[in-house]
Amino acid sequence: MKKETIPFILMGGTIDSYYESARDTAVPSKKSNVPAYIKGLKLYDKTIFSEICMKDSRSLDQNDLREMLETIEKSKNKRIIITHGTYTMPDSARYLKAHLKRKDQTIVFTGSMIPLIGFSPSDAAFNLGYALAKVEKLEPGIYLCMNGTVFSPEEVAKFISEGRFISISDIK
Repeated sequence: MKKETIPFILMGGTIDSYYESARDTAVPSKKSNVPAYIKGLKLYDKTIFSEICMKDSRSLDQNDLREMLETIEKSKNKRIIITHGTYTMPDSARYLKAHLKRKDQTIVFTGSMIPLIGFSPSDAAFNLGYALAKVEKLEPGIYLCMNGTVFSPEEVAKFISEGRFISISDIK
């Protein structure tokens, strides 16, 4: 089986954050930690990385979303992973679904509730691995891969009190 290049589009979020004690919160790093982590896995697939921004997803603006969209539209790749903050990940996935002209790509959003670097345990490494596994098998479309589950943009919500994503059809 011919291996494809898998591009990562990096948008910041908790996955690429560090704890800043003076503000008592996680703050996006200046540069993504994801490329070094992925390269350290020695994958058979080639990976490439495009850093759009390093922001808390609540700080993303229309320019960031347009740049993400344009990067995907211009990509020759059929399978793309987007690392993104969890607060607005479903919103950005819905934005892509509404605006992306191409329908031949499999796009997987992932992120984490705990930063990739400096915390143990963190869900970041698992979510990245899960996204890598799923991006190869899913049909063209836009998905969120979090907590060992594949979600569609329309059905997903962040359940803050449980620290995970859920299907809104499961809310009772």
